[in-house]
Amino acid sequence: MNIQTLHEHFLKSTGICTDTREIEKGSIFVALKGENFNGNKFTQEALDKGAYKVIIDEITYHKNTGETILCKSALSYLQQLATFHRNSLKIPIIALTGSNGKTTTKELIHAVLSKKYNTTATKGNLNNHIGVPLTLLRMNKETEIGIVEMGANHLKEIAKLCEIAQPDYGYITNFGKAHLEGFGSLDGVVKGKSELYKHLIQNGKYLFMNADDPKQKQILDPYNKKFGFSESNQEFSNIKLKACDPYVKASFNNVTIASKLIGKYNFTNICAAIIIGQYFEVTSEDIKKGIEEYTPRNNRSQVIEKDSNKIILDAYNANPTSMLAALESFKTTSDKNKIVFLGDMFELGDSAALEHQIIADYITKYSIGNAFLIGENFSKTKVQNKSITKVESFDKLKKILEDKKITSSTILIKASRGMALERIVGLL
Repeated sequence: MNIQTLHEHFLKSTGICTDTREIEKGSIFVALKGENFNGNKFTQEALDKGAYKVIIDEITYHKNTGETILCKSALSYLQQLATFHRNSLKIPIIALTGSNGKTTTKELIHAVLSKKYNTTATKGNLNNHIGVPLTLLRMNKETEIGIVEMGANHLKEIAKLCEIAQPDYGYITNFGKAHLEGFGSLDGVVKGKSELYKHLIQNGKYLFMNADDPKQKQILDPYNKKFGFSESNQEFSNIKLKACDPYVKASFNNVTIASKLIGKYNFTNICAAIIIGQYFEVTSEDIKKGIEEYTPRNNRSQVIEKDSNKIILDAYNANPTSMLAALESFKTTSDKNKIVFLGDMFELGDSAALEHQIIADYITKYSIGNAFLIGENFSKTKVQNKSITKVESFDKLKKILEDKKITSSTILIKASRGMALERIVGLL
């Protein structure tokens, strides 16, 4: 079956599904495969639950009744369908990537643009070779602007996602020490993330850049529109950081934004939402409303008041760049009783020992407060500070906290997703 015919079936369906537990009557089930699963095996279950069609790539499960669509690769077929659908809609697509802050920035842009347009954006962080096609296939004739987040941990992944999504606009939040194991080095990260800008430039499309990021400026200064918040950048120097203790306040065009975001690093994300909102002619008041109405969730810089403690829960993910940014911001807050819980950072490859030691040295140097370093990597760091406690696992930390009552403190929790340090909240 060619893609155009498949697309006609798609338009008759209630949508795409890749998990039989979430099947809707009339949907198309795509039988994806991975190291530990094979969606082809759920063909009959999907049909029994009301699937309109099932896309499979193993002939064993093929039915001659027209209910199954056999192809070479269900994943490739899904991606081709997404691109065909995207092109049929003829709407602008904004793509975002970066080492840190891309999901928050995507949510802010979505909040701002949705004040004027019918927008469809990536749900959560479904930003990979499966999530991007699914995002595109959620868009419909009512969608006026699409916002697609793109994630990667190897070279050429962003380039592939660009081929699928065909973005008209793009923005990279930053280049940080993330996924070093896959990218090989920081230079690899820069090269990998820059695949978005390369695609846009080669196709005559439009990009936004942070002019205060020297690496972006070096790569892209000759090309296109830029935004920043330095005095040297006169075009957008009217965006000012007003406060950050802990919530970020910013002002532009005589409008003050009181966000629910913490950390100076989020000011840059707010700037992106303001500039892109202005580009698409959203009013200043609606930009303000969109940003102020956005509340971080899913363990991303959430502020939780629990008893007498204020908890900054930033345990969704971490890398050396984002962890130092979080610590720098936490260091500048005016709260007196501070406690830091830091968990291991993953996917750093041969750089793991060095990067964890750099964080431990930072904690030692600035004496931010009492600190707990949790995990196999952090437990191997060398520290000479009585205010720092190292533990190899969450279970050992749990025993300490069960005997130690923490009160009237401001607490930062930061770690990679695999550490699941949000569990600390239940112990406080």
